[in-house]
Amino acid sequence: MPYETGTFDDEEAPGEPVEKFAVTAGLGQLHILPGLTTTAATYNGVFPGPTIRAKRGVRAQLRMRNAFPPGGPGLVYPQQIEMSTHLHGSPNKPQFDGYANDITVPGNVKNYHYPNDESARTLWYHDHRHLVTAQNVYSGLAAFYPMSDQFEQAQLPQGEFDVSMLFYDALFNPDGSLAFNDNGHLGMWGDIVTVNGVPWPTMRVKPRIYRFRVLNCSVARSYRPFLSNGDPIHIVGTDGGMTPVVEAVPSWRTGTAERTEILIDFRGFRTGQSVDLLNASPKNNIDFRDTDKIMRFEVVDDSGPASTFNAIPTRLDRGPGPEGKFDPMELQPEMATVKRELVFERQGGEWVINKTTWADVEETEFMLLAANPQPFAIEQWTITNKGGGWFHPVHLHLVDGKIIARNTNGGKPFPWEGGPKDVFYAGENESVTTLVQFETQPGGEGRYMIHCHNTSHEDHDMMLQFSAGDERANDPIHAAPPFRDLTPLAAFPPVYRPGFPPGT
Repeated sequence: MPYETGTFDDEEAPGEPVEKFAVTAGLGQLHILPGLTTTAATYNGVFPGPTIRAKRGVRAQLRMRNAFPPGGPGLVYPQQIEMSTHLHGSPNKPQFDGYANDITVPGNVKNYHYPNDESARTLWYHDHRHLVTAQNVYSGLAAFYPMSDQFEQAQLPQGEFDVSMLFYDALFNPDGSLAFNDNGHLGMWGDIVTVNGVPWPTMRVKPRIYRFRVLNCSVARSYRPFLSNGDPIHIVGTDGGMTPVVEAVPSWRTGTAERTEILIDFRGFRTGQSVDLLNASPKNNIDFRDTDKIMRFEVVDDSGPASTFNAIPTRLDRGPGPEGKFDPMELQPEMATVKRELVFERQGGEWVINKTTWADVEETEFMLLAANPQPFAIEQWTITNKGGGWFHPVHLHLVDGKIIARNTNGGKPFPWEGGPKDVFYAGENESVTTLVQFETQPGGEGRYMIHCHNTSHEDHDMMLQFSAGDERANDPIHAAPPFRDLTPLAAFPPVYRPGFPPGT
């Protein structure tokens, strides 16, 4: 996948180091269910897609090619598969952010530039094409992009003890093909829970402390994971990186697109013992017989050198943030210059934000704004879920926020929300208040999306936009357009999953 290491020679960052990666999106053949083959939309033929390991301070360029059949068929919808790739959790320029209407059609390529200047965190890249985000991600277009730095490396487990886990629930037809039912745009809930593409896997672990980077990649399902033996789970990271204080919790709540970094301590287990990671389903899910199960850990004999990480930390040092910007966890309410509210509700059969939809944005030639903060401005935003029967995991592009209040939990953030966030879980009739600073890249002013990350809600049509600074700068659709690529494509071989976790 890496195809070049060198320096940028363009005006964006002349002479700065860069790693370049090439990924091809196309149909792949997966063996998820015993004895059956599932045709999926894949990055490089695998699901999850290839992990891109980034280093803070080293820019990246991702060359994303759409190699799906022109004209279709798609997978869970009949049209050709068109794409817009979003690196979730990265403050990119608008033209590299995966804007929903910045479309790469089959046979075309787009180069995305990523600054990688934030603190270490778990990012992920996925499709963001308007109207079919749910189907494209559900069909397989999702992958990890963990970013490391010296602070994270010194304080948390690395290597084989640092494991990424993608939670994803699915429906399958009798022949093994994916089925899709979004229940009238309410959401898609599957009866099979997978982790990294494996249904209810067993992972062999040593009697050590493990770090797991958990990503909820389901269309609509939320989870409340807990260990079957009642042991605590230690929260060490959220969407935007390490938490200043490590919290021991019996379980945590995670909605679509949220990332939670946890430590599980297996040191007290004997060889042959096992423990299950189970799911106490939060409200607003459709549950099936086995969706209360996620996976199993089975302890094996220890081997290899002694671990550097022999204790659960109590505090973590995130290190300095980008120059000129506050660490999100340093923000205080009195620093906010503006207060705004975003109301998420269902109205007339449509999903709306402040009674507005993305169709309204399209009608203004993409100039309608929900807000226009200036670069580096600090604002207080309250996200309100008005109505019952559903929850909204709300994603703000560009920014990390610090949750300062909820109208539940005694008005305080939950213990698993003690770090920077870019997805804000608004449960039924719940509101959450966050402080955000609208940092942009140099020359990176422009328009960014706000949306519900229940991707069925997002597609129909719960998405708006804000502009950080000049809304006419860096046109997200035309400033860096895709281009034609005539390179022949070799077919992806079938991918088997003999063990867990799959290689990256």
